[in-house]
Amino acid sequence: MAMTGSGRAGDRRIMAEINVTPLVDVMLVLLIIFMVTAPMLTQGVDVNLPQASAKALRTDEERLVITVDANSRIFIGKQPVEFNRMAGVLQQIVAQRTDRQVYFRADRTVPYGFVVKVIAEVRNSGIEKLGMVTEPLER
Repeated sequence: MAMTGSGRAGDRRIMAEINVTPLVDVMLVLLIIFMVTAPMLTQGVDVNLPQASAKALRTDEERLVITVDANSRIFIGKQPVEFNRMAGVLQQIVAQRTDRQVYFRADRTVPYGFVVKVIAEVRNSGIEKLGMVTEPLER
């Protein structure tokens, strides 16, 4: 029994190549899903930040952020705190942290005098480094 054609019974080999196309398709779909859902995941206090021309700070770990909103309410992280209790709460938080750097952001409509009073209280609570959060200038 002779076989005609190019294929012979002894030439059968298993093809051991990985098909990458389905992997790329799945990764692109996941990328699109994450790009669409990421803006919806940001939650917090709405603050209209002032704009300044400064380079972005790199963050290696979760930083403590103190926020003053347009109604002059103070938030440590996402927790509202009264002005007269802020120093005590900050001292408790700083005592548990190795990194004593805090970021401060305030709405641009908050009176300057109140912002200075909050910054003074933050400094008095033992914070060594205080970073100011701003938005980049629109060009």
